[in-house]
Amino acid sequence: MHARRLSIGELAKHLGRSVEGDAQFAVEGVAPLEDAGPRDLAFVRGGKAAAGLETSGAGALIAPDGIDVGRRPVIRSPNPGLDFARAVAQLVPRARPEVGVDTSACVAPEAEIHPTASVGPQCAVGARSVVGAGSVLGPNVTLYPDVRVGSDCTIHAGVVLCEGTQIGDRVILHPGAVIGSDGFGYAFDEKGAHEKVPQVGIVVLEDDVEVGANTTIDRATLAETRIRRGTKIDNLVQIGHNCDVGEDVVIVAQSGLAGSTTIERRVIMMARSATAGHITVGEGAFVGARAGVIGNLAAGKRVWGTPATEERTWLRSMAALTRLPDVLRRLRAIEKKLGIRKRDPEQ
Repeated sequence: MHARRLSIGELAKHLGRSVEGDAQFAVEGVAPLEDAGPRDLAFVRGGKAAAGLETSGAGALIAPDGIDVGRRPVIRSPNPGLDFARAVAQLVPRARPEVGVDTSACVAPEAEIHPTASVGPQCAVGARSVVGAGSVLGPNVTLYPDVRVGSDCTIHAGVVLCEGTQIGDRVILHPGAVIGSDGFGYAFDEKGAHEKVPQVGIVVLEDDVEVGANTTIDRATLAETRIRRGTKIDNLVQIGHNCDVGEDVVIVAQSGLAGSTTIERRVIMMARSATAGHITVGEGAFVGARAGVIGNLAAGKRVWGTPATEERTWLRSMAALTRLPDVLRRLRAIEKKLGIRKRDPEQ
């Protein structure tokens, strides 16, 4: 991606921050502190990271008050990481495809495409589906019938939105995501064989949701699976039918929610964590990497491990585990001193 050329003063004005040094300095790129060149913008949060300033070739910086950046122009910020992200959005804007429907796309006559939307090559848009103002469908996106996509959404290549899926405004779906596939529901018939339970509900993604590549969100059995406003879901996540995920939740890669799980607002689920079905994870809870939550979790709780254990208890257990080899050596020494013979494991 090619960066725009902006002065550090223009960036500071956009960010609502002040500049120290040459406000006319032209920024032509962005880079990490250790890789930045003389026309690049980088950032430093302070602390140990500030030590890298001495060897950095960055031409301009975003840094907190009190950090000596030498003679380079600097935008002073109480939150350098956030302001750097916003500066990157200004310097390296994503290219947008042309407005309109590509000639290779297949759009049902009953579908409604806003005149300012973009529908890319080989897309399929089903009957009665709606694509809102300013939304972009990348190549090979499939909208089944009765799908609704709101305004200013970005639907990347290969995404599939199954029947009835409802997408709010400013939603981002990354390549390969599948929204609204059947939930995993079966009943045993008279002979003990699996009989599929019809999955006739829908999925609703509210405004400002982002869903990672190859993530799957299953439709509800009867009502709806809902992902609420502002939630961010990483790559390779599985969300089962009838789940209700609250506002501003973060779910990191390879995690999974079994059916009918309720995740309240501002929960963080780290990589490869999981829940059993029909439970509630309370507001503001933190679920550590690879943790397995098998029962209701109260608001604000922090847990690790499987089954999920309160953070301090889990940390003490892990610390004790690292001492186990030494404990075993000491135990064998005591047994030897007391003349206790090892027991045959087959006895």
